[in-house]
Amino acid sequence: MRVLTWLFNLVLFVLALGFALSNTATVELRFLFADLVWRAPLVVVLLVFLAAGVALGLLAAAPLLFRHRREITRLTRELRHATRPPAPAPAAQTPPVVAAPSETAPGSAAGLGI
Repeated sequence: MRVLTWLFNLVLFVLALGFALSNTATVELRFLFADLVWRAPLVVVLLVFLAAGVALGLLAAAPLLFRHRREITRLTRELRHATRPPAPAPAAQTPPVVAAPSETAPGSAAGLGI
């Protein structure tokens, strides 16, 4: 399949090159409201308009591209949150054990074998 793609691209390039070499005549491009005239080979004029069309197309598609990226980020975050294992349930809390009051005062040496 990759060979067919390269072959197709090569044929397309040869056709475009043949078109460019056969259309080298100079053309005049006149602008509407100004007295400007641009003289250039037909191939150059076509290339400039092709590049301008590609640039305008990319500019027109940019907002949609950014909107899709934001949507993908949001959906990825939701999916990550949905597939996360649930947090373990907190253990039942038992009341703290309170020691019985000692007969000896705190700080005495009782229980230390003295």
